[in-house]
Amino acid sequence: MIYLDNSATTKPYKEVLDSFLTVSTNYFGNPSSIHSMGGEAEKLLHRSRETIAALLSVSHKEVIFTSGGTESNNLAIKGCALSKKNVGNHIITTAIEHPSVTNAINDLEAEGFTVTILPVDKDGQITTGQVEEAIRKDTILVSIMHVNNETGVMQPVEEIGQLLADYPQVTFHVDHIQGIGKVPLNMESIDLCSLSAHKFHGLKGNGILIAKNGVKLHPILSGGNQEWTLRSGTENVAGIVAMTKALRLTLEKSEQGLLQMETLKQFCMEELMKMDGVFLHTPEQHSAPHIINFSVPGIKSEVLVHALGTKGIFVSTTSACSSKRKAPSKTLMAMGVSRSKAESAIRVSMTYQTTKPELQTFLNELHHAIFTIKEVTR
Repeated sequence: MIYLDNSATTKPYKEVLDSFLTVSTNYFGNPSSIHSMGGEAEKLLHRSRETIAALLSVSHKEVIFTSGGTESNNLAIKGCALSKKNVGNHIITTAIEHPSVTNAINDLEAEGFTVTILPVDKDGQITTGQVEEAIRKDTILVSIMHVNNETGVMQPVEEIGQLLADYPQVTFHVDHIQGIGKVPLNMESIDLCSLSAHKFHGLKGNGILIAKNGVKLHPILSGGNQEWTLRSGTENVAGIVAMTKALRLTLEKSEQGLLQMETLKQFCMEELMKMDGVFLHTPEQHSAPHIINFSVPGIKSEVLVHALGTKGIFVSTTSACSSKRKAPSKTLMAMGVSRSKAESAIRVSMTYQTTKPELQTFLNELHHAIFTIKEVTR
């Protein structure tokens, strides 16, 4: 098996699964209970929060545990907007955000908030100048993805954060879900930052929202006031401990693995450019090291995905959240890509375990699949 769909989800590390099982077996108490078993679970929760804070260079009081990236994005966007509705009602975002951002903002728009959607250039990027031009007196929130989940293009979020420091009424949210562990990010000028465990070899159902001190959020879940009163619900202690280990291991691997991954990406892109009829959408510059997006016009993306799947090679079309829909990628369409190319887009996404022989096998089988399909449909 050659797994090249790591932007959809990653395989949990064995150590992560071991941690989850140990905590689930021996420390299954509710961390809100006052007895000793609850106290032991609470200690693990606190230790995980402290460790994650240290790994991300933030305060432990700024770490909120959630059920994943979608909840983190929703809590950041809706929680911020609802808490500031008496200050203003204008939100700025981009045309290529993840559905968990786009749909959360659509919900707010239906409630009376106004939205400016920034267009992207042919490489899928915006500029700091675009953000500055869009800011109004009633702007309260800017939400911009760091690494696009389909093309890997990176936005200048650190520079945007520095710009927004001059606009204290504006809260800055960054969806860092695809970037964590692969693209370093200084969070100093970012107010809200979303992460998801299963993108860095943790387990599904766990996420993090970093909310800087002083940022006000309106809870979107009502209940027992866990997580600094901002996210009610009994904490998934075993998943949180496992997520903490996954984050630590991933960041440790990134120190040596990033250069190797960049080399593999460059190799794969160069080989794809040599193939007749293949068009690259991921730019060589300002893109993450683990994602490559390309098209083979004339061949539907799902046909290629299934053809490669029969050889034990797993890639994807658009984002996993949208891949079962027949609509073309909204990200590629926003970049000015033709509909025929957008409908034939394939995403390859690597991890630190990906090897050059695996990529070579993928490229060989892709070339063979393209030839075979074109022969059959000629």
